[in-house]
Amino acid sequence: MKRIFWVISVFALAGIFVFNILTNVKAEENTDELVGRKVEFVEGSFFVYNDNPSRDNHYIPSGWMGDYGDIKLTQNEKNNPHSGKTCIKFEYTAKGKQGAGWCGVSWQNPANNWGEKKGGFDLRGAKKLTFWARGEKGDERIMEFKMGGIGGTYYDTDSAGIGPIDLTAEWQQYTIELTDIDLSHISGGFVWATNADSNPEGCIFYLDDIKYEM
Repeated sequence: MKRIFWVISVFALAGIFVFNILTNVKAEENTDELVGRKVEFVEGSFFVYNDNPSRDNHYIPSGWMGDYGDIKLTQNEKNNPHSGKTCIKFEYTAKGKQGAGWCGVSWQNPANNWGEKKGGFDLRGAKKLTFWARGEKGDERIMEFKMGGIGGTYYDTDSAGIGPIDLTAEWQQYTIELTDIDLSHISGGFVWATNADSNPEGCIFYLDDIKYEM
């Protein structure tokens, strides 16, 4: 009877030992998965969008949401950029082609990543996300500008945003403060969203110089 008890105890201890090893390995894997690639802040900046084309651009505007059929994107708009040769132009028709009543675009890394792909960046050290925006006429309302927010297996470790914002016809700089934000894994570098209630006739607006700053 004692021998049987001893054998059972040995197997139980062995099982606990193996379980602990597997648990630790899994924890280490998860830690690795939720830390993005190290980045280099050039002169204190890490760009989402600088110019088109540019090697400084590190995220892709691939995450179209809501009434995505109502959106037209021009990444090399040459009409009055804030700096450089180009800016980004969005045209929103508010026709409700997908029946959502709202729309938005997320800049992702890699493209079309909703948290099921490894990617993203370790942006720790950044203190703020800044960008420049203007409307075609003024009074275009963007309900939210934000960063992060992607869920899934390889989720963003945090998010922050501002809005709603009524744009002017002149370029204005906006800032999303990142104090106390966990930036260790960010696949969603930048996001905007608006809706038909705020822009019943649609709207046209421009973005430029989207960057994380130390």
